[in-house]
Amino acid sequence: MATLIGREKETALLREYIGSNRAEFIGLYGRRRVGKTFLVNQVLKDQLAFSVSGLLYGKKSEQVSAFQIALREYGYEKPLSSNWLELFHALQELMTQKLKNGQPCILFIDELPCFDRKGGTFVRALGQFWNTWASLHDEVKLIVCGSATSWMVRNIINNRGGLHNRLTHTMHLSPFSLKETETYLIANNFHWTRLMIAQAYMTFGGVPFYLSLLKKEESLAQNIDRLCFSKDGELATEYESLYKSLFDNEKPYLQIVTQLAANKKGLTRVELTKKLKISDNGHLSNQLEDLENCDLIRCYHIREKKVKATGGIFQLTDFFTLFHLTFANKQFEDKQYWQHHLGTPTLNTWYGHAFERLCMAHIPQIKKALKIDGIGTEYYSWRSKAENDKTQIDLIIERADRMINLCEIKYSEGSYLLDKEEAEKIRKRRTTFVEQTGTRCGILPTLISTNGASQNSYVAEMACQLTLDDLFE
Repeated sequence: MATLIGREKETALLREYIGSNRAEFIGLYGRRRVGKTFLVNQVLKDQLAFSVSGLLYGKKSEQVSAFQIALREYGYEKPLSSNWLELFHALQELMTQKLKNGQPCILFIDELPCFDRKGGTFVRALGQFWNTWASLHDEVKLIVCGSATSWMVRNIINNRGGLHNRLTHTMHLSPFSLKETETYLIANNFHWTRLMIAQAYMTFGGVPFYLSLLKKEESLAQNIDRLCFSKDGELATEYESLYKSLFDNEKPYLQIVTQLAANKKGLTRVELTKKLKISDNGHLSNQLEDLENCDLIRCYHIREKKVKATGGIFQLTDFFTLFHLTFANKQFEDKQYWQHHLGTPTLNTWYGHAFERLCMAHIPQIKKALKIDGIGTEYYSWRSKAENDKTQIDLIIERADRMINLCEIKYSEGSYLLDKEEAEKIRKRRTTFVEQTGTRCGILPTLISTNGASQNSYVAEMACQLTLDDLFE
């Protein structure tokens, strides 16, 4: 039987909430395949007094049937209605019988958004159940969970009706970090190097379900070909399924991520509206917020003169989405595409961009390696505003001690060689940044490479050097 790996923080919090001396209403959310259901079932195991799951893409009648079946399985014997208010009253009757001597009475409603069909009354009935009964019993611990993160945020976490401010706790389950991914693979008897693990992360992200599909007897390249480039590959249609599970109308979201994938450095909001040929309005705001809540994109500050925030750049950060959109046109034309292109400029260039995103996803680890995790910081990217100047710095860490780490991120499968030409480009980027921003902070040129750099006079100019190992801390 599969065991829970990682998630120590989330496990401790869940146990703390369940062990409290008051009624708890816990909202657990995160993207599809990230392990929300697995976490609850592993931590609570046989303690659940009631558990039910909505049906992805199910009709209203099927959702009602699923709830009725769950009530029967947990011991309700009276006739059942198809009305949500009456079904929750039946749940109240069933749970009243199970309240025992102050022991936690744990209810788990999984894939909650599926139950709320358009025009339905499920959420109102849930609010009525919590407000009039569940919240009055200290033993009751209600956990609701959903992959449709945007729905969870709008309808449960930020609910303006009967559930307004009713949640006692929210838990956002994010993908694994590199270290958690390594722990998972080692526990499953993978004997891969850290570079191989990082390459797997750059392809699949830290999504536990995707990692569970890897086979230890295959190389990473063989795994990628089997899962993504064969017609019956288990992830061959995952891209479409992912966005359909997250959003009722996935089309505008797919249009946004497609544009962001084509512009790997990111786009400002104005640039995005021009490329999409749409108005800059509230609909776009909601869509961008939804994508951020689902861990698919991020918005980071850009800096200009005097290093003041002037806006933001939206960047696609979901590794699997980026992988799919980069190589989707190669699907099925070559079942061994990845193996046939190892070491080619196409894959090396892609890994270079992916390594930049990998570093952006592990800022806390970078700060710890730089020994500045106890200092207040802001991090961002920077673009030159001068005409005919495409200077950009991928990662800048501005510190409260008035120092700035200007990070150069370099991917290579061996030791990185910083030559005279690249060293001159780095100097120029640094000079341009200082001149255009007018910053009075000290500058620390920082090199982040996969396997370290060959030592020479140019490398000596870098004040700080980090490697891939630092991202695993």
